[in-house]
Amino acid sequence: MTSDHKSSPTLGSCTKVSISAIVALLLCAPAISAQDRGTPAGEWHSWGADNWNTRYSEADLITAENFAQLEPAWLWRSDNYGPQVDYVFRATPIYARGKLYTVAGQRRTVVAIDPKTGETLWTFREPHTTRFERSERANYGRGVTYAEVDGRGVIYVVTPAFLLHALDAETDQPLEGFGGRVPLPGFPETGSVDLLADLGHDYDPEFGIPVEVGNITNSHPPTVVDGVVIIPNAGPRSRYQTRVENVPGDILAYDARTGAFLWKFNVIPRPGEFGHDTWESDAWSYTGNVNSWPGFAADAELGLVYVPTDAVTNDVFSGFHPGDNLFSNSIIALDVRTGQRVWHFQTIHRDVWDFDIPLPPNLVDVTRDGERIPALVQTTKQAFAYTFDRRTGEPIWPIEERPVPQTEVPGEITSPTQPHPTRPAAYEMQGLREDDLIDFTPELRRMALEIVRDFRISPQLYNPPLQRDNPAGVTAAVVCPSSNGGSLIRGGTVVDPETSIMYVASVKSCGARVLVPGREMDDPESIFTNGKTVVDWANGPGGGFVGPEGLPIFKPPYGRITAIDMNTGEHLWWIPNGDTPQWIADHPLLRGVSLPNTGQPSHATPLVTRTLLIYGEGSGGEARLHAVDKRTGERLATVELPAPSDAAPMTYVHQGAQYIVVPISGGESGLPGSLVALRIPE
Repeated sequence: MTSDHKSSPTLGSCTKVSISAIVALLLCAPAISAQDRGTPAGEWHSWGADNWNTRYSEADLITAENFAQLEPAWLWRSDNYGPQVDYVFRATPIYARGKLYTVAGQRRTVVAIDPKTGETLWTFREPHTTRFERSERANYGRGVTYAEVDGRGVIYVVTPAFLLHALDAETDQPLEGFGGRVPLPGFPETGSVDLLADLGHDYDPEFGIPVEVGNITNSHPPTVVDGVVIIPNAGPRSRYQTRVENVPGDILAYDARTGAFLWKFNVIPRPGEFGHDTWESDAWSYTGNVNSWPGFAADAELGLVYVPTDAVTNDVFSGFHPGDNLFSNSIIALDVRTGQRVWHFQTIHRDVWDFDIPLPPNLVDVTRDGERIPALVQTTKQAFAYTFDRRTGEPIWPIEERPVPQTEVPGEITSPTQPHPTRPAAYEMQGLREDDLIDFTPELRRMALEIVRDFRISPQLYNPPLQRDNPAGVTAAVVCPSSNGGSLIRGGTVVDPETSIMYVASVKSCGARVLVPGREMDDPESIFTNGKTVVDWANGPGGGFVGPEGLPIFKPPYGRITAIDMNTGEHLWWIPNGDTPQWIADHPLLRGVSLPNTGQPSHATPLVTRTLLIYGEGSGGEARLHAVDKRTGERLATVELPAPSDAAPMTYVHQGAQYIVVPISGGESGLPGSLVALRIPE
C-alpha cells in the first residue's frame, strides 16, 4: 500500500533568481532545512527536536575549538515538584519563542523556565486523581510539545492520569475553547481533554478504567502535525504483568485548536479489520497493551504519522494469545487526517523476549543509486536498524524471515521465523557464544565457562525463555541483548540530516529469563495489578547471570556509539561510551592486566549539531559531556557535569548564545533530577 507523494522542490529547480522571486526562492530551500521537519533553526519544539526525531540542531556556535570552554550557566532542580523517592528524571526540555518548557515530579507539573537564568516563570499542575496513583509510568514523563495555533504558542502535555492539557505558552493559562471541563473538582473549565472518554471503555473519571478490565497511562509527549494532536500511550510494564486482561493502547487524535476528537486507530484489530485474523482463539477480545510509549515520528508533507508499538500483555509468555498478533511490535504508518493505516511492518511475531520497540522512529532522506528516498529507520533493543521507504513501507534493504529456536514452555507455540534486516549490520552483540566470554586472564575465562554451564546460551538472538524445572535442568535461558540492552530511550539514536549519518547509542548486555507459575508472582493487593485471570506463566525472579565476581561476563565494549551511513547501510566507525569504569579498572581479578577502553555499561545520551556529535555517558556513567568529530569518531574535548546525564540532552540559541541543556541526577553529588545549562562564557 502506498500514499500519495508530492516531490519537494530541489535546488536544481530554483536556479533562476530575480528580486521579484525571492519568496519563491526561499520556498525552494533544501529538504534538510529544520523548518521542513517542524522546528525553526535554533529552537527545539519536541522531545526529538523535531517531528523527524533527529535530535539535530543547526546551531553552530559551539565548536570543536571552544567546546572545552563550556561551563554551567544555571542549574534547575525538580525536587520542589514532588517526592524524590523512586523518582526518575527523564524529561528533555523544549525551547520555543524565547522560553524553555519541561515537566517535573510524578504529577508531571509543566514548568516554563527562563533560558538565560534558569528562573522558573510559571507552572501548571493537574489536580490529584486516583487515576494518577494507578499509573506505573508517573516517574517517566519525558516532556511537552510546542505548536502554534492561530499565531499563538501552545504547550501540549499528557499526564499519567491520561489527560491532555493545552496551555498558552506565554501565560500558563489553559487554552480557551480547547476540549472541555473534566468532571472532577479543581479542573479548569477549558483546556483539557479526558482521553479515556474516547477509548470506548466504561470508566470512572476519578478512578479510571475498572481494575478487571485494565489500565492505560502515558510517558511521552504528544506529536502535533498539520493541526492534529496525536497521543502516545503506555500500559503497565508487560514483563511484570500476571493477568491475561488489559486494554489495548489504541491511538487517539484531536484537533489542535479545539481539542475535538478526530479518530481512533485500533492497535488490536476488531472483527472485519485488517489483521484481525492474526489473533486466534478470540484473544483480541480480552488482552491488551500494544502501547505506543516511545512516541511518534511524522512527515507533514506526506501527511503520515509513524507509530511504534510494544508487545501484547505479558510479553514473556504468549500461550493465551496465539497468532502473530498484529499490530504488536510494529511500525504503523497512519494518515494524519483520518487515522487510516497506510502501511505497517511487524518487527517481532508474538514477542516473548520483551523486545518492544523502545524508541520513536528516525526520519532521514537517503540517496541510493542517484535517487533521493525518504526513509524511516527504526532502531531496537535487538540492535537492528529496520529501514524503509517511509512513503510505502518497502524495505530499503531486504529483510529476511529466518528460522528461530522454538519454545519448550508448556501451553505455548512461538513463531517459527522472525524478520532479520540484511543491512545495516547489527550494532551490538546478538546471541552469546563461548568466544564472546570474558578472557582478560585464563582464570577469568575458566570462571566464565563454569558460570554458563548452568544456563542455556545460544548463538542466536531469539533464545526463547525457559520455565523453572525445565527438562534441560538449567537455571534460565540467556538472551543477548537483554530487554535493557541494545538501544533504549534514555540514549537512543540521532541523525544528521545533512549527511544522512545516524549515530546509535547502545549497550551490550545479556539477561537470563526464567518463567514461573503466574500465581507465584501475582499480587492481588497491588494498585498496579490489572485484569482478573492469572496467567499460566509469568516472569520469574532474575536468573543471576553475572560474570566472575560481578564483572561483565562478556568481552567489551560494554557501551558504545556507532556511526552508520544510511545512504549505504555501512558502519563508518564506533567508539566506546566514555572510558573504562574505575570499578572495573580496580577490580582485584584484573590487577596487573592491561585493559582496552571498555566504555561505560550505560546508555550514552547523544545529540548532534551542525558542528559536533555531543554525548553524556548516561545513568551509571561518569558526570561528563564529550564532543566528537562526526566524521571520524575522534574525541575532541570533554567537560565536567554536576552529575551524570540521565536523559536525552538538547540545545538552543537564545539572545545570540548557544546553550546545551542536560538532564542529570545522582552521582557523587547526590543531585535530585535537575537540568544543567552549559554555555561559552560571555
